[in-house]
Amino acid sequence: MKPVAFDIMKYSKHIFLAFFSFCATCFSQEKRERELRIKEDGFPKIALEKLSPFLEDAKRIRFYKEFDKKKTSYEAKFKKDRLFFSVEFDSTGILEDVEYTIESVDIPEESWKKIETYIKEVFDRPRIKKIQQQYPIQNSMEQQTLKDAFQNLLMPYINYELIIASKERKGFREYELLFDANGKFIRARKSIPQKYDHVLY
Repeated sequence: MKPVAFDIMKYSKHIFLAFFSFCATCFSQEKRERELRIKEDGFPKIALEKLSPFLEDAKRIRFYKEFDKKKTSYEAKFKKDRLFFSVEFDSTGILEDVEYTIESVDIPEESWKKIETYIKEVFDRPRIKKIQQQYPIQNSMEQQTLKDAFQNLLMPYINYELIIASKERKGFREYELLFDANGKFIRARKSIPQKYDHVLY
């Protein structure tokens, strides 16, 4: 029979290798998007109808069409109640999520501690460039998700999306990180600078 200590070390090694492979897979994903600014009449009509009630008193309203390797989506960006919003719909006009920019102090203390600890442990000299509170669509309940977002409610289903820069051998690299409402890590993607094509009104 092999010594117990040897078996434990061998088992631990397999766990480490599996975890390392999982992390490598997560961080190998890249966010590649091309964003095209469009006129209001190029935005899906059904999406605009859903969003219109929430655009009262909104400023700097802009509409975009986004492309990546897998899908096409539409996004409305604007400022409302001193917050910068982005509302994303799929190609058929179905709501995908609502996001708005926040500061770290806007995140519950316990959740922020977990997020901050993860970032400091995983990344080298991280710099937080942007934080967004995200409301992903829940059970096809589009209007309820929109209401929750525009009332700034801290719902249990929300996520926190962070853009950070981390020190690497050839400088700094940006990552997009996603955490749940409790500060639990969900995923990380290398962030590739977007290509912008502007169509003016």
